[in-house]
Order: sequence, then structure tokens, then C-alpha cells
Amino acid sequence: MYAAVDLGSNSFRMHIGRFDGDAMRIVKSAREPLRLGAGLDADGNLTAVAIQNAIGALSRFKLVLNQYSLDAVRVVATNTMRIAQNASQFMPLLEKAIGYPIEIISGEEEGRLIYMGVAKVLANPAENRLVIDIGGGSTEVILGRGQEILKVGSFSVGTVKQSLSFFPEGRISRESFDASILSARSHFEDAAPPYQSSNWTQVYGSSGSVRSIAEVMERNNIGDGTLNLGNLDILKDFCIAAGKISELELAGIKPERTAMVVGGLAILIGVMQELNISQVQTIEAGLRMGVIWDLHLRATRHDRREQAVQNVAGLFHVDMQRAKQVAELAQILFSQLKPGSELYTPQLIWAANLHEVGLAVSQTGYHKHGAYLVEYADMQGFTTREQRNMSKLILSHKGNLRKVQDLLLDPDFSKAVLALRLAVLFMHTRLELTLAEVRVKLKNRIELEIKGAWLTQHPTLSYWLDKEREAWSEIDIDFVLRVTP
Repeated sequence: MYAAVDLGSNSFRMHIGRFDGDAMRIVKSAREPLRLGAGLDADGNLTAVAIQNAIGALSRFKLVLNQYSLDAVRVVATNTMRIAQNASQFMPLLEKAIGYPIEIISGEEEGRLIYMGVAKVLANPAENRLVIDIGGGSTEVILGRGQEILKVGSFSVGTVKQSLSFFPEGRISRESFDASILSARSHFEDAAPPYQSSNWTQVYGSSGSVRSIAEVMERNNIGDGTLNLGNLDILKDFCIAAGKISELELAGIKPERTAMVVGGLAILIGVMQELNISQVQTIEAGLRMGVIWDLHLRATRHDRREQAVQNVAGLFHVDMQRAKQVAELAQILFSQLKPGSELYTPQLIWAANLHEVGLAVSQTGYHKHGAYLVEYADMQGFTTREQRNMSKLILSHKGNLRKVQDLLLDPDFSKAVLALRLAVLFMHTRLELTLAEVRVKLKNRIELEIKGAWLTQHPTLSYWLDKEREAWSEIDIDFVLRVTP
């Protein structure tokens, strides 16, 4: 059983699902309508009130999660958390409230997860489709074929900002509505060509905003109920006639969500006009369903992150034979160091596979270039935190350790760094190891035990070990070498 928690700009939402045969059955859902995106102040910081509301919502989610026996839980945060200037300050409070790490995912990763959720629900594996998700802080547009994602676009236009910017104090006029639509179109204009109708046969709207608009049209007998531009214009005129959001009565929509429907309507009309979309079909799937499926795939060893590492390695022409050798050595050494948890094991292996990615930029300081590329590359399935950890491992595998000295306060991270540095060292000296031939420990000091014959067979080994001893000595950690017959 898996749980997905989505910390969106409009609402916090949660799904708990169970894999049943070939489908994912949702057994529990929860929603907290926070409008977090409206809690950003003029400096881009979330206000104290917004943070406290978020803490309260996550505490209530935690009570629900504790009622289930869960195999995995993933908490993802989207646009508002991405842009909040003080996110690093309040994130520990939110993580404590829900009891799980919170991953701030990129817009591109959000789009991929949305598409995964939609594709797993749809039956047609050969369909060329476009998926649109209008959220509170951003809009994702994804082009795909069956389960395959072809292109992801994340655009910084969402219902919260659109509502606040163009309908101040809830006033609705034709001029403000048209300006809101034009503004929305401007976000999609430059990226429009790949998403034009020649590349798809069906368009799906996956967000709560699109589904809410469809529900409004159905319950209020607007047009024939289909989401086409003609009917959306009728709904637009209906909103304008009300004059104010507070006066707009929409059957099926709670008053606090009316403003989001108005902002979402302007964005939906804008994206449909710009991409030449005649009609959108709603679907009850999206980000949370994608997160749950992603957890299931990870559990069944179909991890998208493995492919992402291969893609980046291929893009930058990494020598995969060398990379594989370092990854295998690092894993052997890390297991000997007996980490307290397996948190860093996959990140160490991925970092080892990418430790030479910076050579595509320059031979000089390639570890610094590689660290930058891995931290900021668009790597599907990875969280910002995972990429940052991998980046720091790559940065630390060569040269002095002062640059990561604060991170080495984490014993398991220190062990991962040591394992990677030694693996690279042994690879450079062409020394092939098995688990039975090397002993390494790290407690108050590093103790490395190797065969004396290796020093004779591999002349540069003693040089590299002396350099390694110096590097650890600079941060006051003793490196003791023991030589056995």
C-alpha cells in the first residue's frame, strides 16, 4: 500500500492506494484547501500564518497516514514551495508535522508524474495525446504516446496568481478577463509549436481546476457540457455578468473555490487558443496517481531514475566501463563501512556512475563541473535533494575535503564519500578488488587494510594513498594504512 501527498499551491491533497492486479485502487483521499500560493508576501516569502496553516494540515494528514500499514510514502511539493524564498527555513517544520521527507520537485518532474498518472488510467497504448494540468502556481503541458513521454513543459501561470492579479478584490469585467486570457497565452506562445494539434489526437485535462470547470458547466447547464471554446466563452460571459466573484453562484463549487475557477478558466481558454485545441476531455487522474505508480515501480525494480542516469551519462559521453567499475567498488567499500541506513546507497551508486560527467566540459576541475551538471540537470524521477546529495558526492570524490566539511558531520555521508574516493583511487591504479581482499573502517579514524603485494604491483598506489591521507588529515581525520602479507 502506498501514499502520495501533494503540497500544491491551491490545496494539499493525499491519496492512499493499493495495487490490485493491474490497477491501482484508491482506498482513501483527503484534501486541505489552503491556497498556499496566496500566502506569499511581496518578498516571495511564505507568511507565518500560511506556514502555520500548512503545519496544521500536514499534522492532520499524519493522523490519517498512521491508520494504514504503508509500504512507502512520498510527499511532493510543487510551485509555491519551489519559489518560496524562505522554504529552507520552514521545510523542517513541515517535515516534522507529517513525519516524512518533503521533496520539492521541478515543474518538469511534476509534468512527468502527472502524465504517468494519466497514462496508467487510459487504456489506449498507441494514442498520441496532450495532457494539460492547470494548478494553483503553474500549468504543465505534456505530450506523449501511450506510456511514453515525448515532451514536458512547465509554465509559471497558475490559478492563484491569475485570480489575484487580474480580478483584484474579486471584481470581474470583460476587460480584466480578456487581459487575463491574453496574459495566459503569452506564457505558452514561445513553446507552442511542439504541442500543436498535428502531434496529438486527444487532449486531456487532469487537474482539479479543469475538472471543476467541467463540473460547473454540467451543473449550471452551460452549453452542451463539453469543454470546447464555445462553451467556455459562455461560462466566461456568465462570470462577467456576475460582476464580482462573491456574487458568482456556481452550483457544485464551494464559495472559497470560485476565484480559482475564474482564474483557471482564463488559463484554460488561453492555452486552448494558443495551441489550437478545440476540445478537452477531463480525466480523474494526475500528480498523486503518478506518484503512487512511481512508488510501485520503484518497489518492483522499474525505477525511472536508473534510466535518467543512463540518459545523462550518454548525453555527456561518460566511459561506462570505468563508471561501472567505480560504482561496483564503491558499493563494496560502503557495505564494509556499515552505514546506519541504506539512504545513501543508491545515491552513491548513481554518483559513481556519473562521477566523470564533468569531463565533457573540461579535464581541469572536472569534479566541479560534474557536480554542477548533476545538481541542475533535468533528471526524471529524482528529487532536488537527491540530485544535491549526488552533486556533493561527485564534488568530494577528488581534491580537498574542506569544501564538504560540514556535510561530513553526517557519519553515513562521510562513509559514502570515503567509499567513492577509494573506489576512484583503486580504479585509477587499475587495482581490481573483491570483498575478501580489502578491509576499511571509519569510526574515530579511517583504517584501510590492503595487501602489501599491491604496492609492488601498482607503483602509483602508494602515491595516491599518501594524497588521500593528506586530504583527510586537513579536516582532522586520521587515515591509517595497514599492510598485510
